[in-house]
Amino acid sequence: MITEEPKEETAEEANVEVDEAETETGTPGPVAEPDAVEGEIVDEAFTVHAPPADEPGAAAAQGTTDDAHQHGLGAELAALRTELDERTRDLQRVTAEYANYRKRVERDRALVVEQATGNVLGALLPVLDDLDRARDHGDLVGPFGAVAEQLVAALTKFGLTVFGSKGDPFDPTRHEAVAHLTSAEVTEPTCIDVMRRGYLLGERLLRPALVAVADPE
Repeated sequence: MITEEPKEETAEEANVEVDEAETETGTPGPVAEPDAVEGEIVDEAFTVHAPPADEPGAAAAQGTTDDAHQHGLGAELAALRTELDERTRDLQRVTAEYANYRKRVERDRALVVEQATGNVLGALLPVLDDLDRARDHGDLVGPFGAVAEQLVAALTKFGLTVFGSKGDPFDPTRHEAVAHLTSAEVTEPTCIDVMRRGYLLGERLLRPALVAVADPE
């Protein structure tokens, strides 16, 4: 009796059987990669590399970045200078307004002080008139005369100034004429008699002088 030995399957036959099994079951099997054909161009994955820093392209890109950065700094600096100029103008305006305010307050304060002093001195002018009449009659002597002189000196310290004497040129802004005469002895209107002396408080006319005026003939 002759026994047949089993035949060995070749690779092609095994692949055919696998394909048939995949067809029956619907499960894909391993796919064999196609062999490269001679002369065929095979696409390979590639990576774009940035040019080194020392190449012209890299220098241009770096220069563009630096220019943009400098432009941004310049715009920010210009904005800061504009804001600084505005704040400086505001400060100058506030400083000028404050200086004007101080001047106005000081002027008003001085005016109030002058008015108050003028009111007090104006109330004392009749007393000074009585002293002048007593002096003209020779009654202002002794201790009474000393007190009168001290009073006049104290009032002078507050800025009180007396004016009005015989022979003064007539000044309509300071003298009040109560009589007019003509005289060949004068070449201009002249005070020939003083009935009541006038007073100044600084440059302010506190009271005009009552005088008699002689006009030239």
